[in-house]
Amino acid sequence: METKSYFMILILASLVHYTVFLYTVLIAVRIIASWFPKAAYHPIIFFISRITDPYLNLFRRLIPPIGGRLDLSPMLAFLGLNLVEKFLMMLFLR
Repeated sequence: METKSYFMILILASLVHYTVFLYTVLIAVRIIASWFPKAAYHPIIFFISRITDPYLNLFRRLIPPIGGRLDLSPMLAFLGLNLVEKFLMMLFLR
């Protein structure tokens, strides 16, 4: 019985890890796409923006773009995702 519960915890930990990884990749794609103004009109980039902007907006309230152009919120977003993942892994795998 204990082996089965440990296996379920490993599956849950893997799910958290890959979800955080996927969201990190989506944020990275969003950052790169922001360098190309016409990319915002592409349906895939529009979808990625709708998925990532609510999370990024949390950090944009803390650190507004510098000079109206340089947005540092993704760095805080990456840090936040990393901390949440580490915390959850510590809970699951102790």
